[in-house]
Amino acid sequence: MTNRHPYPHTDLQEVISRHHIARRLITTFARSASALDDIWQHVTAALDDAPALVTEVIRLRAELVTIRRHRANLIAASRATLAAHHDGERDPLFYLRDELDAQHLADSAHSGDAR
Repeated sequence: MTNRHPYPHTDLQEVISRHHIARRLITTFARSASALDDIWQHVTAALDDAPALVTEVIRLRAELVTIRRHRANLIAASRATLAAHHDGERDPLFYLRDELDAQHLADSAHSGDAR
């Protein structure tokens, strides 16, 4: 099964490159048309948001990968639990408890709260 993303990933390095080009162009235009200083300041302020947004997208992508992995592991544990119940195993819920414990430990370690 292929993991397909519902939306194609934007090339964030390309976004940063275009940001740097735009900043250089704005600086050049601002020098040649100083009468429009107020306008150039607004444009520059808008461009200043791009690096922070790229950083946030990178963080959210990493978080999404973790969430998708947790979800897949929970689905697998659920299926194992159902199969164990069907097979008459003594403790079919073991699979779910084990996965939930593993995710809790991973989340605690990630947040620095590991015991």
